[in-house]
Amino acid sequence: MATSQSQKLSREDFKRQKVIEEQRKAGTLPAEVDPETGKDINPHIPHYISQAPWYLDIDHPTLKHQKYTPKDEGSINDWYARGARQGPAATKYRKGACENCGAISHKTRDCVERPRKQGAKWTGRDILADEVVQDVQLGFEAKRDRWNGYDPEEHVKLAEEWELVEDARRKLREQQLKDRERMIAEEAAKAAAGGSAGADGNTAEGENQTVLTEAEQAAKDALSAAAARAGASGAAVDSDDSDDDEDKYADRADVVGQKVDTKSRTTVRNLRIREDTAKYLLNLDVNSAYYDPKTRSMRDNPLKDAAADPRDLTYAGDNFLRWTGDAPNLGKLQAFAWQAEDRGKSVHMQANPTQAALLYDQYQDKKGAVSEKVKNSILAQYGGEEHLAAPPKELLLAQSEQYVEYSQTGRVIKGQEKAAVKSKYEEDVHPLNHTAVWGSWWEDGRWGYGCCHNLTRSAYCTGQAGIEAARASAQLMANHKNSTNDASDEADKPPKSLLDQYVLKAAKDGPSQDRLDRQKTQKARSERLGEGDVTIDAKKLKEAMEAEKKRKQQRDFESEERGGKRGKYTSGKETTEVTEEELEAYRLARAKTDDPMANYVDKDDE
Repeated sequence: MATSQSQKLSREDFKRQKVIEEQRKAGTLPAEVDPETGKDINPHIPHYISQAPWYLDIDHPTLKHQKYTPKDEGSINDWYARGARQGPAATKYRKGACENCGAISHKTRDCVERPRKQGAKWTGRDILADEVVQDVQLGFEAKRDRWNGYDPEEHVKLAEEWELVEDARRKLREQQLKDRERMIAEEAAKAAAGGSAGADGNTAEGENQTVLTEAEQAAKDALSAAAARAGASGAAVDSDDSDDDEDKYADRADVVGQKVDTKSRTTVRNLRIREDTAKYLLNLDVNSAYYDPKTRSMRDNPLKDAAADPRDLTYAGDNFLRWTGDAPNLGKLQAFAWQAEDRGKSVHMQANPTQAALLYDQYQDKKGAVSEKVKNSILAQYGGEEHLAAPPKELLLAQSEQYVEYSQTGRVIKGQEKAAVKSKYEEDVHPLNHTAVWGSWWEDGRWGYGCCHNLTRSAYCTGQAGIEAARASAQLMANHKNSTNDASDEADKPPKSLLDQYVLKAAKDGPSQDRLDRQKTQKARSERLGEGDVTIDAKKLKEAMEAEKKRKQQRDFESEERGGKRGKYTSGKETTEVTEEELEAYRLARAKTDDPMANYVDKDDE
């Protein structure tokens, strides 16, 4: 039964409950039904799973305590309702509310309203409504969302506000242009009236009239220009406003790609050069380095897959900034803490940074002392300390009273320092009209001149003609050598030895009688030993095998009678000619000690 067992059952009740459970498992009785879900409870579920804990206080059969209830951590779009108020404000001050504004949702020290001379606690007037206090439970994604809480509609409102400001500025600008046009028209009319009145004057007055005519023409030009500006679009007006702003801040602003001349009130805008490329446009692959638009950072190298060296690139990522300042020292300190931890020292950089820093300083001091001690011991044993005492860099590059004269190539000509001798031969000296030094040419293991390829040192230079003559001579010698090699092949062969001459003569005359006799004797010996082409009779071979077995038995019997002693050699025994069959029987019957299969016995045949 899937209920909470807070009381102890009697023996009869326990037996009755067990009988009911067995009948439900057998299908005799129907299964229990969960009243909350309306589903049957499987009777085969173990008791420790179906029984609800005592602290839940459940009196009916259910499996609700086994169901997982997920926690509502909120959506990624949940955020605080900023500035929201709860309904109407209170009419009188409430105990525990803010003494300044009267809202009960915050304390007096947390109030963001303007401090009043007399708070709502004492006046009881202008009590503000309570703020909406929310308990926002942020999930994993919401906690890490940098744009969480950002409302794009606020930006739209800000843009609309700026548009209203720009409209007001545009109207003001148009009114100023109209006033300027009116003033220019009035000045032009006055100038024209003054010119007509003084037409009969003297030369000075004529000059004044000319000036006035020019002024009238200038006024007309200004009117036409003003009309054109008045009929221009709002974008042009905005550009004029931006020009005014640029003139205003030009002395303090230094913008890349833009030059502002405050004297002539002109602005020169330079186009973006081709090399000036945004970092996120260096590699358009979506799987390349990530660009964070909010921080405008790209840590990884966008051109990592390129074969070029990162040091040769104009931009290789922002990771180099992460290793500037105290970052290298921090890395060394962390490495020291890890090494000390490996050696059994209790050093932890994050848990106790002060201790780690002090131990690192002590380690550096001891390391410097040990290295200085080793250096002093080496200098004391071998000497050479005077070579380490170098003068300061300022003195090395300072002026001195030592006179030294140098050539155009940088060699020392005269002075206290003696010029180093580079060669035992005179440099830049070309005798016998040569243009190259001796040793500038190498051919067939000999040195020569590179200007004429002459291998004789005391020879006069022949120039390009000598080079051509040397090539023609070498070609002629090579052709002559090739033609003479074919004719002298037979003469160049070494003389034949006496053995070769005898072999050739014997092959030409045919085999001698002695050779035929030797071949006949060799054939007879081979036939006797069974090495040649021998014909064996099967019947005679069988008789020879039986005779060989009897001979072996007789020999073993005689050996036992002599006690294993070997008989003396007697030359008076009868000897007969051995036939081919007897020789083959002996070979078949003898013990083959070197045969690995001689003593093989098949267990299946036993």
